[in-house]
Amino acid sequence: MNTKTKYLGLELKSPVIVGSCGLTADVDKMAEMEAAGAGAVVLKSVFEEQIIHDIKRNTHVVAPIDNYGDSYEYIAQHVADDSLNRHFQMIREAKRRLTIPVIGSINCFSYENWITYAKKFQDAGCDALELNMAILPYETSLSSDDVERTFTQIINAMKNSISIPVSIKVGTYFTDMAKQMQQFSWMGIQGVTMFNKNVQVDIDTETESLKNASWLSNPDEIHNTLRWVAILSKKMRCDISASTGVYSADDVVKFLLAGANSVQVVSCLYKNGIGSLRQMNDGLQQWMQKKGYESIDQFRGKLAVPPNDKTSVAMRTQFMKYFAEIV
Repeated sequence: MNTKTKYLGLELKSPVIVGSCGLTADVDKMAEMEAAGAGAVVLKSVFEEQIIHDIKRNTHVVAPIDNYGDSYEYIAQHVADDSLNRHFQMIREAKRRLTIPVIGSINCFSYENWITYAKKFQDAGCDALELNMAILPYETSLSSDDVERTFTQIINAMKNSISIPVSIKVGTYFTDMAKQMQQFSWMGIQGVTMFNKNVQVDIDTETESLKNASWLSNPDEIHNTLRWVAILSKKMRCDISASTGVYSADDVVKFLLAGANSVQVVSCLYKNGIGSLRQMNDGLQQWMQKKGYESIDQFRGKLAVPPNDKTSVAMRTQFMKYFAEIV
């Protein structure tokens, strides 16, 4: 069975790729992932706050910053470059040891650093770049138009700044999800990753304080992403990478049938080990053989909503099947 596919214009030996996480900050682990059948790896995100933290920790500024003048800016930039260079050394080593595509990942809050970091990742040798755009509507002063404008500005800047393929990783907080994703795809990006796994908040009732809930997904979280991939895969001009709740070969097949170009795995690797990748790939081949498919292109998108069909009708039909037991 031929499980080769294309994602972001890159040739993948498998549609199963490892999403951005702590495991993809280790070249030895990435080599293990390739041996287990990963089609590509998305590197652990570099966060702008992480670089700022390194600057504050290493510059040892005890007097007001104003007293340092231009010298502080020089020192801070040196520390920032040093922090990023450690990451870029890892990228270069990964490119030397791996044959599968290496996709960089960045998460910034300032417009300038989106561009600065993207150029540096391209120069370091990344095959593509995933923009981890976790822009959440926490502020009452932030409107949906503001969020859309931010995405648009960053995407346009990337098109004019770097030449490697660009994908955006988005969350589910969009008022007009279908329209917005389609519009982003028309802007010339090569892919969209659905969806960003947001940090969940919990409360410790003993200490009466906020704490983080588990960030790992569960198998039953697959359905929201599955719905949106099926709705949008035939209506977008870019690739879709499906993420969240992928634990088995069956999950991979579902996303491919819905129209995904690749499927990202993270939580399963933490819970069940990197060897899970081999099980997913073996299971995908077995399913294809059972169904008589020689390649992924023969069935990818088979269950996606057709581009000219009204999505609301298709979703309403599924709703009625469930609640009214209509066959």
